Parts: sequence; structure tokens; C-alpha cells
Amino acid sequence: MSEISSLGEFGLIDHLTDKLTVVNTSTLRGVGDDAAVMHYASGDDVLITTDLLLENVHFDLTYVPLKHLGYKAAVVNFSDIYAMNGTPRQITVSLGISSRFTLEHIEELYAGIRLACEAYGVDIVGGDTSASHQGLVISITCIGDAPRDKIVYRDGARPTDLICVSGDLGAAYMGLQLLEREKVASAGRKDFIPDFAGKEYLVERQLKPEARRDIIAALAEAGIRPTAMMDISDGLSSELIHICIRSKTGCRVYEDRIPIDYQTAVMAEELNMNLVTAALNGGEDYELLFTVPLADHDRVRKIDGVHVIGYITEEKLGCAMVTRDDAEISLKAQGWNPLKADDK
Repeated sequence: MSEISSLGEFGLIDHLTDKLTVVNTSTLRGVGDDAAVMHYASGDDVLITTDLLLENVHFDLTYVPLKHLGYKAAVVNFSDIYAMNGTPRQITVSLGISSRFTLEHIEELYAGIRLACEAYGVDIVGGDTSASHQGLVISITCIGDAPRDKIVYRDGARPTDLICVSGDLGAAYMGLQLLEREKVASAGRKDFIPDFAGKEYLVERQLKPEARRDIIAALAEAGIRPTAMMDISDGLSSELIHICIRSKTGCRVYEDRIPIDYQTAVMAEELNMNLVTAALNGGEDYELLFTVPLADHDRVRKIDGVHVIGYITEEKLGCAMVTRDDAEISLKAQGWNPLKADDK
């Protein structure tokens, strides 16, 4: 194993970014100077987002492989750009590294970041490294672009708009529960082999999410511009309430229309957890939640992987879920909140 201190800060950066290739014409100069240089000759607007991930707050290295962590750290930033109906182009990567990590550990983490960038056509153009006394810290900033008339915000939903989601919900949360269960079961057992049989999809959804650029492309091909959009990182309820607050509207979603994978349902039953609650509040699905005008109903229903789950109402009607027996339950933002004292 190689000591990171033997390279020093700039040596580590040079080592990790060696042989990076540029894939976007907007990247004029990447790693190697005091700042990256980008030029958007198209005149498109620039989108910028950033995410901070802390060990033992956002991830547990007991069961999260470093390569998967790097991939996920990059992809969740790409997802934010796609959620604005944009295209991610560049990222900067900053790392806080504690003394227990070797060069090989950081190489593995960076391999995941580079793999994500290669898969999504994104350039790494800079970053920073520092010592950390609190474990591993990852901060990624993503820069993207979009034509001004194509950008979608959270505040554009209007009454009668349809509420749509991509993919299925709750799988990432159930994957986390499965990983935590196997972690507890492995305590003190050196020969322990985790049991993920029949639930591989849940583990993949937690450890290696994907950003839904395919849905963005399909919407564009269908000639549909969402009126409001977010990615689902903190749970469907939280994100939908965000859209309604910003748009000054209410909403109705139907319990029986929320898309849930079979493995998610099986895992919820095993853990004696409420399946719909997991789908509403679990988070980390990184699916797209968006609204479209009622007139787009037929076109949006033809897009593979998109589900119409409800509609936008007047603000005075509030936000509620209609249950299978036609009762209404108020939606609450119960997704994960890292700033709550009882969250771990």
C-alpha cells in the first residue's frame, strides 16, 4: 500500500488526473491551472450544482465499495442537471482524506468517478484535496448547460397538470435496509457472507444509481417540456411538496399508481415495513418527478418508463395521497434530513 503523503497534494492531483481526455468542446482548459476555462459559444445558459458527501453521514464504507461510491457521487450531481432539463458537461472533485486511506483507496474512488464521467460524457476539470480528521469527505460540483427556453424549474406546475415519475420508487431505500441488516448480521463474524440472493436489484439501486438522461431525451423527442421537475433524492413526498410550495399549488397522487418493483415489495414484507411509506419517503431513487400539461397526456403515456401518478390542484386543496379505498391522507415531507439530531 502506498502512503498518500509520499505524493503530496499536487502530486496526488497529478496522479489521479493523469491522461484525462476532454470530450466537450466547451472545455477549453481543464486540470492544471488555477482555474478551469469553459466557453459556451452556443449561448446556452450555464447550470451549476454541488453535493457534499460525508463518511458515516451519507455513506458507510463497511458495505459501500469505494469505486461504487465514486460513481454514485458523480451521478447524483449529473441527475441534478438533468432535473433542470440540461446536460452535464464538467465536474470538479474535492476530497478530504483521513490518514487511514492509502493511495490505492483513493485511486479506487477516483476510478468510479472517472467511469461515471466516461459513461455520461462529462469532463473532470479541477478540484482540491485536503487532510480530514472526520473520515472521507467528497464534494463534487457539476457544470452543465441548457437553452434558456428549455430549462425547467420547480415553480412552473399549474392546476390540472399531470404528475409523472420515471422508473420505480423505494428500491434504493430497501437496498439500504438490506445492506444495514447484513452489516448487523456480520458483526464479529470474519467468515460472514452477505445474502443478497433475489434482491440484487435493490443493492444496485442503492450502490450504483443512474441519472435518467434517457427520460430527458425521450421527453425532448416527444416534444414535451415539463412545467416543473426535480429528481427524487429525499423521497417522493418531500420532492412533490417542494414543487407545490414553489408553484403555489396543491396535488393529488394515487396510491395504486405509485410504481414499485417486485423486489421492493418482497423486502418490505420481510422487514414488516409499510411499502407505500417506503416508496413515498425512502429517497435516493434519483428518478425524475415532473409535471406536464393535461394536453400532453397521450404523448407522455407513450414514453417507456414514465408513470402518471396524479395531478396538480389549487393551492387551497393541499397535498394529499388518495388511498386504494378513496380516502385522502395528507402528504408530509418525511424524507431523510441530515440536519436532524436523531438522523444517523
